Amino acid sequence: MTKLGVIVGSIRKNSYSGMVANAIAKLYPSDYEVEFIEIANLPLYNQDSDANSPAEYTDFRAKVASQDAILFVTPEHNRSVPAALKNALDIASRPWGENVWAGKPALIASQSISNLSGFGANHHLRQSLAFLNMPTVQQPEVYLANSQNLFDEDGQLVNEGTSDFLQTAVDAHVELINKLA
Repeated sequence: MTKLGVIVGSIRKNSYSGMVANAIAKLYPSDYEVEFIEIANLPLYNQDSDANSPAEYTDFRAKVASQDAILFVTPEHNRSVPAALKNALDIASRPWGENVWAGKPALIASQSISNLSGFGANHHLRQSLAFLNMPTVQQPEVYLANSQNLFDEDGQLVNEGTSDFLQTAVDAHVELINKLA
């Protein structure tokens, strides 16, 4: 059983990123155990806490450490990732030398209600993951534009072309995970 952790960059209820993450998670093989890892409850990272980490830090780090691979789905905030996602990256990569992200194969999907598709967030996240030593799917790159048009009123993906495209990204992620196993 391969354990896949899903990190959603938006902490808003009923977010499009959450809907995209749910749609992508359903495309993984049946022998994948998918766990959505919450980031909304994490206090802001403070290096002074490294000596005596809050329970939220310790629990989050343990959840990330227990995963075999990670799926990140994020919106774009001001041409970058949301603060909650950056905070989560920092918490699980600290204290120095105890980076629990390292070596976990990642897939990034960004989305936006505009035509820009979260391009800036996707690339900023790629930069951080390179530093965190996370092998990341390079192709296909997943940028979803006009995400508000991809789902029905129940939050289900209704665009077949998008679903087919997302399956190619999941297949590439599974291939990367298998190569590194």
